[in-house]
Amino acid sequence: MVKMVSHGKHITIIIQQLNKFNPENQSMEDFLNESAKMLQTLNVAEEKFVLDTLAGCIEYKSLLDVVVNAFFARDGRYCLISERNLYIVICYLATFQLEELGLQHFSRIVKSLDTVKMHKFLRFFFNALYLNTWIKDEWSQLYDSLYVKENWIDPLLRWQPKVQQLIEQLADKLSSRTTNVKISTVTQPKEFNLTVPKPRAIPVPLPIPALEKSLPVPPSTYKPPREKKQLEKIKTKNRQKAEDLLLKANTNQFRCAAMKPEKAEFEQQDNMKSRPAFQAQKIQSRIDNLPIKLNAAAILREGALYQRKMEQELQRIENLLRGTGDPSEFLEWQKQMRGKDLEEQLAEIECRRLQGKLSHEEAVLAHQNVIQENKKKADLMREEEVCEENRELLRQALEEEEEKLKKKYELIQQIRAIESLPILKHKFVDLTETGGHGLICEMSIVELRERLALLREAQKAAEEEKRDQIIQDKQAKEQLLLDKLDQISIFRAELGRAAALKQEEKKRKSQSGERQMKDERILNLQRKIAEKAMERKKQAGLLKITPQKANTASRKVWAYIRKRALQSFAVLPALARVLAYWRDSSKSLLPA
Repeated sequence: MVKMVSHGKHITIIIQQLNKFNPENQSMEDFLNESAKMLQTLNVAEEKFVLDTLAGCIEYKSLLDVVVNAFFARDGRYCLISERNLYIVICYLATFQLEELGLQHFSRIVKSLDTVKMHKFLRFFFNALYLNTWIKDEWSQLYDSLYVKENWIDPLLRWQPKVQQLIEQLADKLSSRTTNVKISTVTQPKEFNLTVPKPRAIPVPLPIPALEKSLPVPPSTYKPPREKKQLEKIKTKNRQKAEDLLLKANTNQFRCAAMKPEKAEFEQQDNMKSRPAFQAQKIQSRIDNLPIKLNAAAILREGALYQRKMEQELQRIENLLRGTGDPSEFLEWQKQMRGKDLEEQLAEIECRRLQGKLSHEEAVLAHQNVIQENKKKADLMREEEVCEENRELLRQALEEEEEKLKKKYELIQQIRAIESLPILKHKFVDLTETGGHGLICEMSIVELRERLALLREAQKAAEEEKRDQIIQDKQAKEQLLLDKLDQISIFRAELGRAAALKQEEKKRKSQSGERQMKDERILNLQRKIAEKAMERKKQAGLLKITPQKANTASRKVWAYIRKRALQSFAVLPALARVLAYWRDSSKSLLPA
């Protein structure tokens, strides 16, 4: 144990060493070694006490900062920040060394220091409410909550009654010291006789002019003119006459030429048979030989496609040589069944589309009824809202103008205060000198520019090397693309011959096409949609709302689906002919 007379001296040494420690530039081991060299004048026990306390304050700094920061925020608001390490040392000794030191030794250390500071800090730290609430919660965020409670909080609560007696002794010492203090005379300062500067005249802002009473808004402003009402009546009558004429024309259309359904169906079938088939133009063979500019991705993609087709054809030829049968008949039957399924699917899709259109027409009618009701309510509320808005706008304008004048007045005062300050002279800068901040990596502006020049040269050399590598890679890629183009030209020539054969076969089959039959559900839905459209047009005329255009997006989508499906079935014969061509050519190459 250290002697009683040297307690204050040891605490002072610890605080001085903690003030020198900088964790960014020095490790804890180096700092303790340097401190040990400075403490060679002390005996072994004193040196061990100082070094252990230094190591503990550094190791548990985050834990101790929680208590000290809270102390400065609450009870120690008027304490000096330079005395922060003093409270950290006392907090460490009370938390970690109280069992080892004993209460008597700890009391000697506390009484050797400033009584006011120790009384204030110990009263704050050994508050049972603080220890059980926020101190325990904050420490539990840094360490395990169970470890904090068993090793730190519970021992502090166990020592709290005895430390409370020490706090009371410090309080008695303070009270006795305050009674013995003599009242000294206070020096009364005299005011200097300085010339009072004349205040500058501040321009008084102009008063806000009062607004003149405005005339009320005439009621004719919110009423439509008579000419507009007359034009709307004439327009409504003309529209109604046109709709009546259109309805009569649609009902009496081709009345004299009406015929029986059976006869009409028979004539329609004869017309379909007598109608000439679509004559497709012949494919010119020279089109395939035109040069087409392709990018690298297209060339590689097409080359991979032809390579995959060649491998499939070779695999099929190997299967034929092994005795596997030709699946062409099965594929033809599969094609026919898929065509039938596609026709049924398209008919079902058309039914769904027409049902959706019917529901759309019904929704438009309901929307128009809601608009008519809302329009009546809006006409009643519009007159009440206009008057209130005008009064609110006038009040806001007056408040904004007053606020602007206040801001101008304050800005004038600030500008005049700034003008009254003395002008500071500029300091000349020497580019060859450092800033003098004491940093290891500190350098002058001239040295910084030289290093930047060296970095730019190194960066330029790296860019040249990278540019040469890119040129080499580009040349290798161009050679690969040329090889792929030669392979693609061979495959295109073969596909051109296969396309010509496909066109001839399609021309023969187009002459024997069959007429598609419409579904009865489609006809019924089309008739319902026409009736709903007529009803919606009449309702729109009464509400003076222009009929919306039919939504063609859904029709385009279904047309695209139908087109893609037909194309997918049309491509199958072409692919079969190409494979047959490869099969015949491969057979000719095989030995007899």
